Amino acid sequence: MREATYSRNTTETKIDLTLSLDGNQKIMVDTPIPFLNHLLDLMAFYAGFDLSITATGDTEIDDHHLVEDIGILLGKSVNKALGNKQSITRFSAVYIPMDESLSRIVVDVSGRPYLMYNATYKRDVIGSLSLENINEFLYAFTMNSKLTLHVENLYGKNDHHKAESIFKGLGRALKKAFKETNNKAVPSTKGLIE
Repeated sequence: MREATYSRNTTETKIDLTLSLDGNQKIMVDTPIPFLNHLLDLMAFYAGFDLSITATGDTEIDDHHLVEDIGILLGKSVNKALGNKQSITRFSAVYIPMDESLSRIVVDVSGRPYLMYNATYKRDVIGSLSLENINEFLYAFTMNSKLTLHVENLYGKNDHHKAESIFKGLGRALKKAFKETNNKAVPSTKGLIE
């Protein structure tokens, strides 16, 4: 089973996370940042994951610590659930619209974490989520999942639509990259993805 469970308890955040890559879209995300909950729901739904996150943190100071720490734990969970990366598709690229907005997400399960992120917003915040922290979430997720991830909002006018197209696209791209094939080998000329 491609599953993982992690907990993180610091002076800044407390998070419990359970992930199944081959789930039935059983999703429960409970944080004090409603728009983050919404984006993580979208990602998990379009990835086909089962995902449970219960998280609290020092959001009276800022949302940064909690958003980043959730990215860390989700990334660790993905890396653990993928195991030795045997039989996965590895690469994926998707374009996802949300009304007038269009985003491109490209994934390589490379073992070499790297994030390219290009999105601009007119607002600073949606609800209680600072939009600058979408980058922080994606960076933490990428470093800990050990993926190469390229995320670009190509165009759009509505910041909510831009963020939704990014997270829907991330979910769909992860689903495609993590899909198991009939080839039992690790998809690398090195024979290894660490």
